[in-house]
Amino acid sequence: MKKWWSILRESVAGSSRDFTSEPLGLALFLLAVPMILEMIMESIFGLVDIFFVAKQGAQAVAVVGITESMLAFVFAISIGLSVSATATVSRRIGEQDPEGAAHSAAQALYVGMISSVVMSVLGIAFAPQFLAALGAEPGVVTLGTTYTRIMLGGNAAIVFLFLLNAIFRGAGDPSVSMRVLFWANLLNIFLAPCFIFGPDIFSALNINAPAWLVNVWPFPHLGVTGAAVGTTIGRGVGVLLAVYYLVRPGGRITLHRRHWKFDKTLLFNLIKIAAPAILQFAIGTASWSVLVRVTAGFGSEAIAGYVIGLRVIVFVLLPAVGMSNASSTLVGQNLGAGKPERAEAAVWRAAYINAFMLGTGGLLLLLFSRAIVGEFTAEPKVLEYGTNTLHIVSYGFLFYAFGMVLESSFNGAGDTWTPTFLNLFAFWIVEIPLAYALSYHFGLGASGVPWAITIAFSVLAVCSAIMFKRGGWKNKVV
Repeated sequence: MKKWWSILRESVAGSSRDFTSEPLGLALFLLAVPMILEMIMESIFGLVDIFFVAKQGAQAVAVVGITESMLAFVFAISIGLSVSATATVSRRIGEQDPEGAAHSAAQALYVGMISSVVMSVLGIAFAPQFLAALGAEPGVVTLGTTYTRIMLGGNAAIVFLFLLNAIFRGAGDPSVSMRVLFWANLLNIFLAPCFIFGPDIFSALNINAPAWLVNVWPFPHLGVTGAAVGTTIGRGVGVLLAVYYLVRPGGRITLHRRHWKFDKTLLFNLIKIAAPAILQFAIGTASWSVLVRVTAGFGSEAIAGYVIGLRVIVFVLLPAVGMSNASSTLVGQNLGAGKPERAEAAVWRAAYINAFMLGTGGLLLLLFSRAIVGEFTAEPKVLEYGTNTLHIVSYGFLFYAFGMVLESSFNGAGDTWTPTFLNLFAFWIVEIPLAYALSYHFGLGASGVPWAITIAFSVLAVCSAIMFKRGGWKNKVV
Protein backbone atom coordinates (compact mmCIF):
# COMPACT_ATOMS: atom_id res chain seq x y z
CA MET A 1 0.00 0.00 0.00
CA LYS A 2 2.85 2.34 0.88
CA LYS A 3 4.42 1.66 -2.52
CA TRP A 4 1.21 2.66 -4.34
CA TRP A 5 0.95 5.90 -2.36
CA SER A 6 4.53 6.64 -3.37
CA ILE A 7 3.71 6.02 -7.04
CA LEU A 8 0.59 8.19 -6.78
CA ARG A 9 2.62 11.05 -5.32
CA GLU A 10 5.18 10.63 -8.09
CA SER A 11 2.43 10.75 -10.70
CA VAL A 12 0.96 13.98 -9.33
CA ALA A 13 4.32 15.64 -8.68
CA GLY A 14 5.77 14.65 -12.05
CA SER A 15 7.82 11.62 -13.06
CA SER A 16 11.18 11.45 -14.83
CA ARG A 17 10.80 7.78 -15.86
CA ASP A 18 11.16 6.49 -19.42
CA PHE A 19 7.61 5.47 -20.39
CA THR A 20 8.87 3.30 -23.25
CA SER A 21 10.64 0.88 -20.89
CA GLU A 22 8.72 0.90 -17.60
CA PRO A 23 6.09 -1.84 -17.01
CA LEU A 24 3.06 -0.94 -19.11
CA GLY A 25 0.59 -0.74 -16.23
CA LEU A 26 2.91 1.53 -14.26
CA ALA A 27 3.56 3.81 -17.24
CA LEU A 28 -0.16 4.11 -17.93
CA PHE A 29 -0.89 4.87 -14.27
CA LEU A 30 1.82 7.54 -14.00
CA LEU A 31 0.54 9.30 -17.11
CA ALA A 32 -3.20 8.79 -16.60
CA VAL A 33 -3.63 10.06 -13.04
CA PRO A 34 -2.56 13.68 -13.71
CA MET A 35 -4.32 13.63 -17.09
CA ILE A 36 -7.57 12.48 -15.48
CA LEU A 37 -7.25 15.17 -12.80
CA GLU A 38 -6.50 17.69 -15.55
CA MET A 39 -9.66 16.76 -17.43
CA ILE A 40 -11.76 16.92 -14.25
CA MET A 41 -10.49 20.45 -13.75
CA GLU A 42 -11.24 21.36 -17.36
CA SER A 43 -14.82 20.17 -16.91
CA ILE A 44 -15.16 22.24 -13.73
CA PHE A 45 -14.85 25.36 -15.91
CA GLY A 46 -18.13 24.49 -17.62
CA LEU A 47 -19.93 23.31 -14.49
CA VAL A 48 -19.04 26.39 -12.44
CA ASP A 49 -20.28 28.74 -15.15
CA ILE A 50 -23.53 26.90 -15.82
CA PHE A 51 -24.24 26.52 -12.08
CA PHE A 52 -24.20 30.27 -11.51
CA VAL A 53 -25.60 31.27 -14.91
CA ALA A 54 -28.62 28.98 -14.37
CA LYS A 55 -29.66 31.30 -11.55
CA GLN A 56 -30.13 34.00 -14.20
CA GLY A 57 -32.90 32.01 -15.97
CA ALA A 58 -33.43 29.87 -19.06
CA GLN A 59 -32.45 32.60 -21.54
CA ALA A 60 -29.07 33.07 -19.86
CA VAL A 61 -28.44 29.32 -20.02
CA ALA A 62 -29.47 29.36 -23.68
CA VAL A 63 -26.87 32.09 -24.32
CA VAL A 64 -24.17 29.88 -22.84
CA GLY A 65 -25.38 26.81 -24.71
CA ILE A 66 -25.56 28.45 -28.12
CA THR A 67 -22.21 30.20 -27.63
CA GLU A 68 -20.79 26.85 -26.56
CA SER A 69 -21.79 25.44 -29.92
CA MET A 70 -19.76 28.24 -31.58
CA LEU A 71 -16.86 27.72 -29.22
CA ALA A 72 -16.94 24.13 -30.35
CA PHE A 73 -15.13 25.32 -33.49
CA VAL A 74 -12.50 27.04 -31.33
CA PHE A 75 -12.11 23.83 -29.37
CA ALA A 76 -11.89 21.86 -32.63
CA ILE A 77 -8.99 23.99 -33.85
CA SER A 78 -7.37 23.95 -30.41
CA ILE A 79 -7.65 20.18 -30.08
CA GLY A 80 -6.53 19.64 -33.67
CA LEU A 81 -3.39 21.69 -33.09
CA SER A 82 -2.90 19.89 -29.78
CA VAL A 83 -3.08 16.50 -31.50
CA SER A 84 -0.33 17.59 -33.87
CA ALA A 85 1.81 18.92 -31.02
CA THR A 86 1.36 15.80 -28.87
CA ALA A 87 2.05 13.40 -31.75
CA THR A 88 5.21 15.23 -32.84
CA VAL A 89 6.61 15.98 -29.38
CA SER A 90 5.93 12.46 -28.06
CA ARG A 91 7.55 10.88 -31.14
CA ARG A 92 10.71 12.99 -30.67
CA ILE A 93 10.81 12.15 -26.96
CA GLY A 94 10.52 8.45 -27.82
CA GLU A 95 13.46 8.88 -30.21
CA GLN A 96 15.50 10.46 -27.36
CA ASP A 97 15.56 13.82 -29.20
CA PRO A 98 14.58 16.53 -26.66
CA GLU A 99 15.96 19.30 -28.90
CA GLY A 100 13.65 18.20 -31.72
CA ALA A 101 10.73 18.04 -29.29
CA ALA A 102 11.33 21.62 -28.10
CA HIS A 103 11.73 22.91 -31.66
CA SER A 104 8.46 21.20 -32.67
CA ALA A 105 6.69 22.77 -29.68
CA ALA A 106 7.79 26.27 -30.71
CA GLN A 107 6.52 25.81 -34.27
CA ALA A 108 3.19 24.54 -32.94
CA LEU A 109 2.82 27.73 -30.89
CA TYR A 110 3.38 29.82 -34.05
CA VAL A 111 0.45 28.05 -35.70
CA GLY A 112 -1.67 28.69 -32.60
CA MET A 113 -0.92 32.42 -32.71
CA ILE A 114 -2.09 32.77 -36.30
CA SER A 115 -5.25 30.74 -35.72
CA SER A 116 -6.34 32.63 -32.60
CA VAL A 117 -6.02 36.06 -34.25
CA VAL A 118 -8.25 35.04 -37.17
CA MET A 119 -10.92 33.56 -34.87
CA SER A 120 -10.89 36.64 -32.61
CA VAL A 121 -11.56 39.01 -35.48
CA LEU A 122 -14.44 36.93 -36.84
CA GLY A 123 -15.95 36.33 -33.40
CA ILE A 124 -16.00 39.96 -32.34
CA ALA A 125 -17.34 41.19 -35.69
CA PHE A 126 -20.14 38.66 -36.21
CA ALA A 127 -21.24 37.51 -32.72
CA PRO A 128 -24.93 38.57 -33.01
CA GLN A 129 -25.24 37.11 -36.50
CA PHE A 130 -23.80 33.79 -35.28
CA LEU A 131 -26.29 33.68 -32.39
CA ALA A 132 -29.23 34.34 -34.68
CA ALA A 133 -28.06 31.79 -37.24
CA LEU A 134 -28.05 29.10 -34.55
CA GLY A 135 -31.69 29.73 -33.70
CA ALA A 136 -31.40 32.11 -30.73
CA GLU A 137 -34.58 34.04 -29.98
CA PRO A 138 -34.27 37.87 -30.27
CA GLY A 139 -34.10 38.25 -26.49
CA VAL A 140 -31.29 35.71 -26.31
CA VAL A 141 -29.34 37.56 -29.03
CA THR A 142 -29.67 40.87 -27.14
CA LEU A 143 -28.71 39.29 -23.82
CA GLY A 144 -25.84 37.23 -25.16
CA THR A 145 -23.98 39.33 -27.76
CA THR A 146 -21.40 40.72 -25.32
CA TYR A 147 -20.90 37.30 -23.71
CA THR A 148 -20.30 35.74 -27.12
CA ARG A 149 -17.91 38.49 -28.19
CA ILE A 150 -15.79 38.05 -25.07
CA MET A 151 -15.67 34.26 -25.37
CA LEU A 152 -14.84 34.24 -29.09
CA GLY A 153 -12.62 37.33 -28.95
CA GLY A 154 -10.64 35.86 -26.06
CA ASN A 155 -10.22 32.48 -27.75
CA ALA A 156 -6.42 32.75 -27.46
CA ALA A 157 -6.79 31.74 -23.80
CA ILE A 158 -8.45 28.51 -24.94
CA VAL A 159 -6.11 27.82 -27.86
CA PHE A 160 -2.89 28.26 -25.90
CA LEU A 161 -4.12 26.50 -22.78
CA PHE A 162 -4.91 23.43 -24.89
CA LEU A 163 -1.76 23.70 -26.98
CA LEU A 164 0.68 24.22 -24.11
CA ASN A 165 -0.86 21.44 -22.06
CA ALA A 166 -0.66 19.12 -25.09
CA ILE A 167 3.05 19.84 -25.37
CA PHE A 168 3.59 18.83 -21.74
CA ARG A 169 1.51 15.68 -22.22
CA GLY A 170 3.51 14.71 -25.31
CA ALA A 171 6.74 15.19 -23.35
CA GLY A 172 5.41 12.86 -20.66
CA ASP A 173 4.94 15.60 -18.04
CA PRO A 174 1.15 15.82 -17.59
CA SER A 175 1.51 16.93 -13.96
CA VAL A 176 2.35 20.42 -15.27
CA SER A 177 -0.93 20.54 -17.22
CA MET A 178 -2.76 19.45 -14.09
CA ARG A 179 -1.22 22.22 -11.96
CA VAL A 180 -1.91 24.84 -14.62
CA LEU A 181 -5.61 23.94 -14.78
CA PHE A 182 -5.85 23.79 -10.98
CA TRP A 183 -4.88 27.44 -10.62
CA ALA A 184 -6.91 28.52 -13.64
CA ASN A 185 -9.96 26.78 -12.18
CA LEU A 186 -9.48 28.23 -8.72
CA LEU A 187 -9.43 31.71 -10.19
CA ASN A 188 -12.50 31.01 -12.34
CA ILE A 189 -14.46 29.60 -9.39
CA PHE A 190 -13.83 32.86 -7.53
CA LEU A 191 -14.22 35.35 -10.39
CA ALA A 192 -17.22 33.91 -12.27
CA PRO A 193 -19.82 34.43 -9.49
CA CYS A 194 -18.23 37.75 -8.55
CA PHE A 195 -18.70 39.16 -12.05
CA ILE A 196 -22.08 37.48 -12.62
CA PHE A 197 -23.75 38.80 -9.46
CA GLY A 198 -21.62 41.82 -8.49
CA PRO A 199 -22.72 43.21 -5.08
CA ASP A 200 -25.74 40.86 -5.19
CA ILE A 201 -23.46 37.84 -4.76
CA PHE A 202 -24.11 37.67 -1.02
CA SER A 203 -27.87 37.44 -1.37
CA ALA A 204 -27.55 35.05 -4.34
CA LEU A 205 -25.41 32.70 -2.24
CA ASN A 206 -27.50 33.25 0.92
CA ILE A 207 -24.64 34.95 2.77
CA ASN A 208 -25.55 37.54 5.42
CA ALA A 209 -22.88 40.14 4.65
CA PRO A 210 -22.55 43.50 6.43
CA ALA A 211 -23.75 46.55 4.50
CA TRP A 212 -20.30 48.12 4.35
CA LEU A 213 -18.91 45.07 2.54
CA VAL A 214 -21.71 45.17 -0.04
CA ASN A 215 -21.10 48.89 -0.59
CA VAL A 216 -17.36 48.51 -1.22
CA TRP A 217 -17.61 45.29 -3.27
CA PRO A 218 -15.36 45.99 -6.29
CA PHE A 219 -16.97 43.67 -8.85
CA PRO A 220 -19.74 44.94 -11.16
CA HIS A 221 -23.00 43.07 -11.77
CA LEU A 222 -22.54 41.78 -15.34
CA GLY A 223 -25.05 38.91 -15.41
CA VAL A 224 -24.27 36.20 -17.95
CA THR A 225 -21.46 38.37 -19.39
CA GLY A 226 -19.65 38.00 -16.07
CA ALA A 227 -19.24 34.28 -16.72
CA ALA A 228 -17.29 35.08 -19.88
CA VAL A 229 -15.10 37.62 -18.07
CA GLY A 230 -14.28 35.25 -15.19
CA THR A 231 -13.59 32.26 -17.42
CA THR A 232 -11.38 34.21 -19.85
CA ILE A 233 -9.31 35.72 -17.03
CA GLY A 234 -8.93 32.32 -15.37
CA ARG A 235 -7.79 30.65 -18.57
CA GLY A 236 -5.51 33.56 -19.41
CA VAL A 237 -3.69 33.26 -16.09
CA GLY A 238 -3.39 29.51 -16.75
CA VAL A 239 -1.68 30.26 -20.08
CA LEU A 240 0.86 32.55 -18.41
CA LEU A 241 1.63 29.88 -15.83
CA ALA A 242 2.08 27.25 -18.56
CA VAL A 243 4.49 29.55 -20.44
CA TYR A 244 6.54 29.88 -17.26
CA TYR A 245 6.78 26.09 -16.93
CA LEU A 246 7.74 25.79 -20.61
CA VAL A 247 10.70 28.18 -20.44
CA ARG A 248 11.98 27.30 -16.97
CA PRO A 249 15.10 25.07 -16.91
CA GLY A 250 14.99 21.50 -15.64
CA GLY A 251 11.68 20.28 -17.07
CA ARG A 252 11.14 17.31 -19.39
CA ILE A 253 10.81 19.90 -22.15
CA THR A 254 12.30 23.42 -22.03
CA LEU A 255 12.18 26.06 -24.75
CA HIS A 256 15.20 28.30 -25.31
CA ARG A 257 15.71 31.14 -27.78
CA ARG A 258 17.28 28.81 -30.36
CA HIS A 259 14.10 26.73 -30.55
CA TRP A 260 12.04 29.70 -31.75
CA LYS A 261 13.84 29.90 -35.09
CA PHE A 262 11.17 29.76 -37.77
CA ASP A 263 11.25 26.38 -39.50
CA LYS A 264 9.01 26.35 -42.56
CA THR A 265 9.40 22.62 -43.21
CA LEU A 266 8.54 21.60 -39.67
CA LEU A 267 5.71 24.11 -39.45
CA PHE A 268 4.06 22.73 -42.58
CA ASN A 269 4.56 19.20 -41.33
CA LEU A 270 2.70 20.17 -38.16
CA ILE A 271 -0.07 21.73 -40.23
CA LYS A 272 -0.21 18.57 -42.35
CA ILE A 273 -0.94 16.54 -39.22
CA ALA A 274 -3.14 19.19 -37.62
CA ALA A 275 -5.36 19.93 -40.65
CA PRO A 276 -7.19 16.59 -40.73
CA ALA A 277 -7.25 16.60 -36.91
CA ILE A 278 -8.93 20.02 -36.96
CA LEU A 279 -11.32 18.75 -39.62
CA GLN A 280 -11.89 15.65 -37.50
CA PHE A 281 -12.98 17.65 -34.47
CA ALA A 282 -14.74 20.30 -36.58
CA ILE A 283 -16.90 17.56 -38.05
CA GLY A 284 -17.83 16.48 -34.55
CA THR A 285 -18.30 19.95 -33.13
CA ALA A 286 -20.24 21.19 -36.15
CA SER A 287 -22.63 18.33 -35.53
CA TRP A 288 -23.16 19.67 -31.98
CA SER A 289 -24.11 23.04 -33.47
CA VAL A 290 -26.63 21.36 -35.75
CA LEU A 291 -28.02 19.42 -32.78
CA VAL A 292 -28.48 22.70 -30.89
CA ARG A 293 -30.38 23.99 -33.92
CA VAL A 294 -32.59 20.88 -33.89
CA THR A 295 -33.22 21.33 -30.15
CA ALA A 296 -33.94 25.05 -30.62
CA GLY A 297 -37.14 24.11 -32.43
CA PHE A 298 -38.57 23.16 -29.03
CA GLY A 299 -37.77 26.51 -27.32
CA SER A 300 -35.26 28.01 -24.88
CA GLU A 301 -36.29 25.65 -22.08
CA ALA A 302 -35.39 22.64 -24.21
CA ILE A 303 -32.00 24.21 -25.04
CA ALA A 304 -31.40 25.00 -21.36
CA GLY A 305 -32.17 21.42 -20.29
CA TYR A 306 -30.02 20.01 -23.09
CA VAL A 307 -27.10 22.30 -22.15
CA ILE A 308 -27.27 21.45 -18.44
CA GLY A 309 -27.48 17.74 -19.24
CA LEU A 310 -24.51 17.88 -21.60
CA ARG A 311 -22.39 19.86 -19.12
CA VAL A 312 -22.93 17.12 -16.53
CA ILE A 313 -22.18 14.42 -19.13
CA VAL A 314 -18.98 16.18 -20.17
CA PHE A 315 -17.96 16.35 -16.51
CA VAL A 316 -18.31 12.56 -16.31
CA LEU A 317 -16.67 11.92 -19.69
CA LEU A 318 -13.62 14.16 -19.33
CA PRO A 319 -11.75 11.91 -16.87
CA ALA A 320 -12.09 9.22 -19.54
CA VAL A 321 -10.57 11.70 -21.99
CA GLY A 322 -7.63 11.86 -19.59
CA MET A 323 -7.17 8.10 -19.88
CA SER A 324 -7.43 8.42 -23.67
CA ASN A 325 -4.75 11.12 -23.67
CA ALA A 326 -2.48 8.85 -21.65
CA SER A 327 -2.83 6.10 -24.25
CA SER A 328 -2.13 8.65 -26.99
CA THR A 329 1.13 9.70 -25.35
CA LEU A 330 2.20 6.08 -24.89
CA VAL A 331 1.42 5.32 -28.53
CA GLY A 332 3.55 8.23 -29.77
CA GLN A 333 6.49 7.58 -27.49
CA ASN A 334 6.53 3.81 -28.07
CA LEU A 335 6.29 4.18 -31.84
CA GLY A 336 9.19 6.61 -31.62
CA ALA A 337 11.12 3.98 -29.65
CA GLY A 338 10.33 1.32 -32.28
CA LYS A 339 7.90 -0.65 -30.09
CA PRO A 340 4.56 -0.80 -31.99
CA GLU A 341 3.30 -3.94 -30.22
CA ARG A 342 3.78 -2.29 -26.83
CA ALA A 343 1.87 0.74 -28.16
CA GLU A 344 -1.07 -1.50 -29.17
CA ALA A 345 -1.08 -3.28 -25.81
CA ALA A 346 -1.21 0.09 -24.04
CA VAL A 347 -4.31 1.08 -26.02
CA TRP A 348 -6.30 -2.03 -25.11
CA ARG A 349 -5.26 -1.77 -21.47
CA ALA A 350 -6.46 1.84 -21.37
CA ALA A 351 -9.73 0.95 -23.14
CA TYR A 352 -10.70 -1.67 -20.54
CA ILE A 353 -9.90 0.67 -17.66
CA ASN A 354 -11.93 3.37 -19.39
CA ALA A 355 -14.88 1.00 -19.72
CA PHE A 356 -14.86 0.38 -15.98
CA MET A 357 -14.69 4.11 -15.22
CA LEU A 358 -17.45 5.14 -17.61
CA GLY A 359 -19.63 2.16 -16.78
CA THR A 360 -19.61 3.30 -13.16
CA GLY A 361 -20.27 6.90 -14.17
CA GLY A 362 -23.17 5.91 -16.44
CA LEU A 363 -24.79 3.91 -13.65
CA LEU A 364 -24.59 6.89 -11.28
CA LEU A 365 -26.19 9.17 -13.89
CA LEU A 366 -29.02 6.70 -14.40
CA LEU A 367 -29.71 6.51 -10.67
CA PHE A 368 -29.38 10.18 -9.75
CA SER A 369 -30.05 12.13 -12.96
CA ARG A 370 -33.04 14.10 -11.69
CA ALA A 371 -31.34 15.03 -8.44
CA ILE A 372 -28.20 16.13 -10.31
CA VAL A 373 -30.06 18.35 -12.79
CA GLY A 374 -32.14 19.71 -9.90
CA GLU A 375 -28.97 21.25 -8.47
CA PHE A 376 -28.81 23.50 -11.53
CA THR A 377 -32.43 24.47 -12.11
CA ALA A 378 -35.86 24.39 -10.49
CA GLU A 379 -37.78 25.17 -13.69
CA PRO A 380 -39.97 22.08 -14.34
CA LYS A 381 -39.56 21.89 -18.12
CA VAL A 382 -35.82 22.54 -18.00
CA LEU A 383 -35.52 19.87 -15.29
CA GLU A 384 -37.43 17.38 -17.45
CA TYR A 385 -35.34 18.00 -20.56
CA GLY A 386 -32.07 17.84 -18.63
CA THR A 387 -33.03 14.61 -16.85
CA ASN A 388 -34.00 12.91 -20.13
CA THR A 389 -30.70 13.95 -21.70
CA LEU A 390 -28.69 12.41 -18.84
CA HIS A 391 -30.71 9.20 -18.88
CA ILE A 392 -30.52 8.56 -22.59
CA VAL A 393 -26.88 9.51 -23.26
CA SER A 394 -25.61 7.47 -20.30
CA TYR A 395 -26.89 4.25 -21.94
CA GLY A 396 -23.98 4.34 -24.38
CA PHE A 397 -21.14 4.99 -21.94
CA LEU A 398 -19.46 1.60 -22.37
CA PHE A 399 -19.24 2.19 -26.12
CA TYR A 400 -17.89 5.70 -25.57
CA ALA A 401 -15.14 4.29 -23.35
CA PHE A 402 -13.63 2.21 -26.16
CA GLY A 403 -14.27 4.74 -28.92
CA MET A 404 -12.54 7.58 -27.05
CA VAL A 405 -9.36 5.60 -26.41
CA LEU A 406 -9.17 4.19 -29.93
CA GLU A 407 -9.65 7.56 -31.64
CA SER A 408 -7.05 9.21 -29.39
CA SER A 409 -4.61 6.43 -30.21
CA PHE A 410 -4.92 7.01 -33.95
CA ASN A 411 -4.12 10.66 -33.29
CA GLY A 412 -1.19 9.81 -31.02
CA ALA A 413 0.31 7.84 -33.89
CA GLY A 414 -0.13 10.82 -36.21
CA ASP A 415 -2.84 9.00 -38.21
CA THR A 416 -5.37 11.83 -38.08
CA TRP A 417 -7.22 10.94 -41.31
CA THR A 418 -8.71 7.66 -40.08
CA PRO A 419 -10.68 9.19 -37.16
CA THR A 420 -11.65 12.09 -39.42
CA PHE A 421 -13.46 9.76 -41.83
CA LEU A 422 -14.95 7.85 -38.91
CA ASN A 423 -16.33 11.07 -37.42
CA LEU A 424 -17.76 12.15 -40.77
CA PHE A 425 -19.65 8.87 -41.05
CA ALA A 426 -20.87 8.67 -37.45
CA PHE A 427 -21.89 12.29 -36.95
CA TRP A 428 -23.07 13.48 -40.36
CA ILE A 429 -24.32 10.30 -41.98
CA VAL A 430 -25.80 8.73 -38.84
CA GLU A 431 -26.29 11.24 -36.01
CA ILE A 432 -27.73 14.39 -37.60
CA PRO A 433 -30.32 12.77 -39.92
CA LEU A 434 -31.31 10.45 -37.08
CA ALA A 435 -31.73 13.34 -34.61
CA TYR A 436 -34.00 15.23 -37.00
CA ALA A 437 -36.01 12.13 -37.86
CA LEU A 438 -36.49 11.02 -34.26
CA SER A 439 -37.36 14.53 -33.05
CA TYR A 440 -39.76 15.64 -35.78
CA HIS A 441 -41.01 12.51 -37.56
CA PHE A 442 -41.13 9.83 -34.89
CA GLY A 443 -42.66 11.91 -32.11
CA LEU A 444 -39.75 11.89 -29.64
CA GLY A 445 -39.49 15.68 -29.54
CA ALA A 446 -36.32 17.06 -27.94
CA SER A 447 -35.49 13.55 -26.63
CA GLY A 448 -34.67 12.51 -30.20
CA VAL A 449 -31.39 14.42 -30.01
CA PRO A 450 -29.83 12.50 -27.07
CA TRP A 451 -31.02 9.20 -28.60
CA ALA A 452 -29.21 10.10 -31.81
CA ILE A 453 -26.06 10.95 -29.83
CA THR A 454 -26.10 7.58 -28.07
CA ILE A 455 -26.58 5.60 -31.27
CA ALA A 456 -23.98 7.55 -33.25
CA PHE A 457 -21.26 7.23 -30.62
CA SER A 458 -21.90 3.51 -30.32
CA VAL A 459 -21.53 3.12 -34.10
CA LEU A 460 -18.32 5.18 -33.95
CA ALA A 461 -16.83 2.88 -31.29
CA VAL A 462 -17.49 -0.28 -33.30
CA CYS A 463 -16.05 1.19 -36.51
CA SER A 464 -12.98 2.51 -34.65
CA ALA A 465 -12.23 -0.95 -33.24
CA ILE A 466 -12.40 -2.49 -36.72
CA MET A 467 -9.98 0.07 -38.17
CA PHE A 468 -7.62 -0.13 -35.19
CA LYS A 469 -7.30 -3.92 -35.53
CA ARG A 470 -6.12 -3.48 -39.13
CA GLY A 471 -2.94 -1.84 -37.75
CA GLY A 472 -2.19 0.72 -40.45
CA TRP A 473 -1.57 3.38 -37.77
CA LYS A 474 1.64 1.58 -36.72
CA ASN A 475 3.37 2.59 -39.96
CA LYS A 476 2.58 6.32 -39.83
CA VAL A 477 5.64 8.55 -40.25
CA VAL A 478 5.64 11.75 -38.14
